[in-house]
Amino acid sequence: MVKTLAQDDAVDDTMAMILRSKTPAERLEIAFGMWRYARNTILRIVQAEHPEWAPVEVQRETARRLLHGT
Repeated sequence: MVKTLAQDDAVDDTMAMILRSKTPAERLEIAFGMWRYARNTILRIVQAEHPEWAPVEVQRETARRLLHGT
């Protein structure tokens, strides 16, 4: 299945210009920072939803949500 970009997912012209001016390493650093932010946000949500879970369970659920987009 091929996913197409929705209008909301499209990068505006200004952001595209900024990203084109970055080196591949800089773009990778930006992407990794965004991934780290998403992971940490999901981790905190899972911890709040399940305070009784052990850290390994929280990490497992965080990974599951990242992999499956939930």
